[in-house]
Amino acid sequence: MREVQAKVARSSARTDEGLASRLAAVEILYRVDQKSGYADVLLGGRLPDFAPADRRLITRLVLGTLAWQGRLDFELAHLTGRKLAGIQPAALAIMRMGLFQLRFLDRIPQHAVVDTAVSLAKRIPEARKASGFVNAVMRRATRETAPMPARERNEKSFLAVAYSHPRWMVERFVDWFGVANAERLMTANNDAAPNVIRLNLARGSRAEIVEKLRADGFEIGAPGRAPETLVLNGAPNFESRAYREGLFHAQSEASQMAVRMLAPRAGVTVADCAAAPGGKATHLAEMVGERGRVIAVDLNFNGLKNARDLARRLRHRNVEFVCADLTAAAPLAPSTFEYVLLDAPCTGLGTLREHPEIKWRLKPADLARMAAIQSRMLDNAASLVRPGGAIVYSVCSIAPEEGEAVVDGFLARHGDFEIDHDMAARESKDVIDARGFMKTRPDIGGLDGFFAARLIRR
Repeated sequence: MREVQAKVARSSARTDEGLASRLAAVEILYRVDQKSGYADVLLGGRLPDFAPADRRLITRLVLGTLAWQGRLDFELAHLTGRKLAGIQPAALAIMRMGLFQLRFLDRIPQHAVVDTAVSLAKRIPEARKASGFVNAVMRRATRETAPMPARERNEKSFLAVAYSHPRWMVERFVDWFGVANAERLMTANNDAAPNVIRLNLARGSRAEIVEKLRADGFEIGAPGRAPETLVLNGAPNFESRAYREGLFHAQSEASQMAVRMLAPRAGVTVADCAAAPGGKATHLAEMVGERGRVIAVDLNFNGLKNARDLARRLRHRNVEFVCADLTAAAPLAPSTFEYVLLDAPCTGLGTLREHPEIKWRLKPADLARMAAIQSRMLDNAASLVRPGGAIVYSVCSIAPEEGEAVVDGFLARHGDFEIDHDMAARESKDVIDARGFMKTRPDIGGLDGFFAARLIRR
């Protein structure tokens, strides 16, 4: 479908730019649904072909439709009177996107949404035979809505539909945080994430870089928690001079906070044990300075290539790359590093705003599966820490199985490590719990959901 869609989109761009942007959005939704790509990567590949206003529309359509897919599918099952698995996938993507616009966007007239959905079906070869069906369903959607499940009969089923999360995930959230907090969390998960960048202070002072960003047309928002953190009112411009010159990198604030918990001294060598795609490794490179060094380890060779390209764009020459499987063994000499970072691969449950398709791909068993991987990686990464040194373990997940449970298991196996309460409290007091763990959530301060613990070797 991608090749067909690309040809259609290019021809449509000359005659109907609005339809071309929606064709791009449908293509991305189709590919995500077929598990042939992730939304953020697919968006990154398509958005440069469009003007800024169209980029914003495409991003909103894709991420919004994916975020609300559960609720949209519930209603489409009512409107179509059939199981969605039997509907042609491209036509289903068109109807999901159309229904998202009808229910959650108020600037587009209903008739325009219907007409556009039909036009999209006619332009896409795979969906052409279903254009009449698409027309009938979209018109019915303008006249009626599906009744919501009764909350008093089954609260969790109601929450799953109302907030568009899988039921098993709703059950976990309620178990972890209670009903009221779970509702606030799921509401936040369906909102757009703030646009946060990390200023490359190795290239100038904060004031100097901000001035250059303003000159490039950036809409400067809140300052953020750290000197290198900046929240934008608009999206970053990845075609700007500031971007090409390596003055910033797009990185969530919670991700930056996890790196700052390690707090390496200038001039030291740091091991980053799950370094791809390079955001944290280059952050560490800036923190240790030109006389310091970062050893970036990852199993994903292509991810390391991306990390290398990022380091080059940011002009950090103090990063070295090692391709190795940390679940098997640490590829570096044991007990030789004063500072080690392990931002472990995880379910990504804390990043549903940026990656809404995670909701529909994860399975309940994935939490335990990832925790087992994380535990092996933490054992091996910690072997690199010398006595008196520190390791930060972090994940972009809010699941206790991937956070405190992994750390508790590690501490039970390694009596020479303990939680560093003092450093954690100095860095981020308001997000540190009684045990010294950093925990953030989208519904609390707008931060991505992260867990981080700083452990020191006695």
